Amino acid sequence: MNLHEKYKLGLRYQDFLNKYGTDAHKTRWKQLHEQVTLTDAQKTLLRSFKRAMPTLCLAGAWCGDCVNQCPIFEHLAAVAPVIQVRYLDRDEHADVQQALQICGGNRVPVVVFFAEDGVEVARCGDRTLSKYRAMMQEQAGASCPTGITIGKDPLLAQVTQDWLNEFERVQWMLRLSARLRKIHND
Repeated sequence: MNLHEKYKLGLRYQDFLNKYGTDAHKTRWKQLHEQVTLTDAQKTLLRSFKRAMPTLCLAGAWCGDCVNQCPIFEHLAAVAPVIQVRYLDRDEHADVQQALQICGGNRVPVVVFFAEDGVEVARCGDRTLSKYRAMMQEQAGASCPTGITIGKDPLLAQVTQDWLNEFERVQWMLRLSARLRKIHND
């Protein structure tokens, strides 16, 4: 499957929410979006990005993990316009979901990074390391909490940094690619 062709079918953030989100979904995404902040150092790093980064995000407007992560991508892209995120709905694009399964299951969000010419560079998905660490602390004990909460959460800053690290890793892969350096004469 050519995932870059699927990227071209993807929607921008707000268009994705308008098409697939209920009013309740949109409210939750908006609340989380308003809580994401980037430090000056993070913004400086993002402004240093030079290579185009088409980025496909397979998501679900209904998904708690997507609510808690996808708004981060929009903050990164707002500072670094070379990051071009497009969203596909997991259920409408079952073929993409099948191709992007994680641990043998249908998980979202899953992000696929591309070079400017459509070559796939990397995949990342479902949850970040910080989130899994927090879940292990919460769930490895006698009780397992349920539900989705949105509030002042230091974990959000950690997850934001985790995602920034992934975007940075891909940017440096693109900047150091011999193939792309030859194209850009750098």
